[in-house]
Amino acid sequence: KQWYQRRVAITAGERLEFKFFLTALKQYFEYFVAFERIDNDDDRRVSFEEFEKALPILTTWVGEIEDAQAEFDAIDLNDGGLVLFDEFCKWAIAKSLDLEDPDDEE
Repeated sequence: KQWYQRRVAITAGERLEFKFFLTALKQYFEYFVAFERIDNDDDRRVSFEEFEKALPILTTWVGEIEDAQAEFDAIDLNDGGLVLFDEFCKWAIAKSLDLEDPDDEE
């Protein structure tokens, strides 16, 4: 048989691992889309001004944010004055960020 005609036996465990991988990849992509939506100057960092401007949409994704400055400071783990993507991801995971896009309904 040709190499492309051979079937590879995939175990149930491997299928679950692959499904988990795809779910995690989709979640990471969703966080990237969210980050890009609030990073207005496309410098791959979110300033407090960008964060504050994005509060209306952020609250639809994570719920009410009572003190914008305190929330921003909590996200900015390295105290650099800007939120980096990895910091944003940690916050998004903790807040169960959900973009609520139409593709979620499928």
